[in-house]
This record gives sequence, C-alpha cells and structure tokens, in this order.
Amino acid sequence: MRILVAEDERNLNRLISDKLKKEHYSVDSCFDGQEALDYFACAEYDAVVLDIMMPVMDGLEVLRRLRSKGDRTPVLLLTARDGVEDRVNGLDIGADDYMVKPFSFEELLARIRVMLRRGANQVGNTITAGPLTIDCAARTASRDGQAVFLSGKEFDILEYLMRNQGVVLSRDKIEQHIWNYDYEGGSNVVDVYIRYLRKKIDDGREQKLIHTIRGVGYVLRADT
Repeated sequence: MRILVAEDERNLNRLISDKLKKEHYSVDSCFDGQEALDYFACAEYDAVVLDIMMPVMDGLEVLRRLRSKGDRTPVLLLTARDGVEDRVNGLDIGADDYMVKPFSFEELLARIRVMLRRGANQVGNTITAGPLTIDCAARTASRDGQAVFLSGKEFDILEYLMRNQGVVLSRDKIEQHIWNYDYEGGSNVVDVYIRYLRKKIDDGREQKLIHTIRGVGYVLRADT
C-alpha cells in the first residue's frame, strides 16, 4: 500500500516515513501543501498523513482541493493545535481522522490500518477470497488452511488484489500502489511478481484465483 506523508518538520517527516517503511508500506514524502498536490497529480495513494500547518499551502486547503475533485483517498490530519474547533473544521472538510502532536507512532499506525480497512469495507485485519485468507497486520497468508509463504512484495501485491476483489487492475495501477518514486526496476516487474504469486497460490489447484485480462491487467476472483 502506498502512503504520502506531507509534513514540513523534516525530522518528524523522516521518522514517520521510516516507521511506515518498516511496516512494509511504500512511502513518498513532501514538505509543503503545493508539493502534496503535485504528488497527487502524478500518483495514486491508499492513504495520506497530512500536516495542517505547512508552508505555501496549508493542509486544510490541500484537503479542500482533493475533496472538491472527488478524491476520496483516506486522509489523517496532523496538527499541533488541539482545539475542538480545529478538529471539527478538519473533519467537516473531509478528513477521515485527526491526531494532535506529539503522538504515539503505534497509535498512528493503528489509525492508518483502520482507515485502510474502512476504505476496503473491511471489519478486521483479515481479508478472505474463497479458500484464500490474508492477515494484513501479521502479513500472513493461507489457502485451504495451509500457510502460503510470501516475500514482502508478493504480500503487498496480493493484499492490493485482495482489497480490490473483482476489480480489474492494470499493471500501471498495481505498480503505482506498490512502489514509490524511488523505484527503478524493470517494466515487467508486475508480471514477474504475479507469476510468483500464481505459483504459490494457484498451481496444482483446480480453482484459480488470479486471472489475466488480456490487454488490461489482472483480477483476483474467487467466484469462478
């Protein structure tokens, strides 16, 4: 899952980004509101950590512009101000959550997990597609009760497919949500990882879960 961290305090930005990367998120970071909008113009994100008090353009204006375009990406606001009016204002504009500095990184991670679950209409940390189940918190997978051992990137792609069951995802869309701007891999990297996943999840089984839509991309379905 790909997350944008927009925070002008560079040390805090680095700490948040490093913490998210350790939790296997793909992370881009920026330091002012206009830069955040520029990032949104070039990529899709699964969630945003957005500081309110930023130079050039504050976080609330960034949020207003995103929502005015119909962008529903989950947004968690960060601020040093804890007044009720500020919280209400941010939530009314369209924020999904709100945290006051200083905060616990563990709580931040938990709130991001909640936002991601809400966006995928999940109740808990597990997602099931027929015989296949993943635990997004523990980063484990199993099919028919048998553990499936996945690399980090294999799990990331499988999680993205599972969160979008029945939706045909292009190679570009998968790549955008799994890798950040620092990635310099090959153009067929998605095909390579899909091949790895099929070998571990579908090979030798009558019911295939990962399907190729020729000329478009891939879809995970458990109803065929």
